[in-house]
Amino acid sequence: MLVDPVLYRRMAKYNSWMTEKVYAAADLMSDEDRKADRGAFFRSVHSTLNHILFADRAWMSRFTGRKYEIKGMGVDLFENFDELKAAHFDMCLQISDFAEWLTIDWLAEDLEWISGQDGIPRSRPRWMLVTHMFNHQTHHRGQVSTLLTQAGHDIGVTDLPFMPDLV
Repeated sequence: MLVDPVLYRRMAKYNSWMTEKVYAAADLMSDEDRKADRGAFFRSVHSTLNHILFADRAWMSRFTGRKYEIKGMGVDLFENFDELKAAHFDMCLQISDFAEWLTIDWLAEDLEWISGQDGIPRSRPRWMLVTHMFNHQTHHRGQVSTLLTQAGHDIGVTDLPFMPDLV
């Protein structure tokens, strides 16, 4: 399957836009409220944001070969919210840079890796894994959006076709 890298450049912009919106809303909460167990899969706003960054680091390490600190599934990378936010924004920039150098040929090749969860070697087309990375972000940001809304903080429009640069 041939996939146009323009798709991923758009998704990287969407990721940055949504990350900014989520953190702007989370900034309005106290640290105690951000870390409160709200019954989500990763418990809190804070831990769910940590999980998104964890997965981005895992996939970007596989895609680029760059090493990142990864503590394990469900283990917060950062306790300090400002450090988490800075690391997440930096990752957004790295993902945008990564998306700029993607090619149809690179995306068409398979990526082999060993899962950190079960130690099983796997191989999948790169386009599928890059798509998964962006889908994973969106899935968990949706959870964060719900948690924020329940706490009284609406992040506003989240639909891709309504990104500011497209309206």
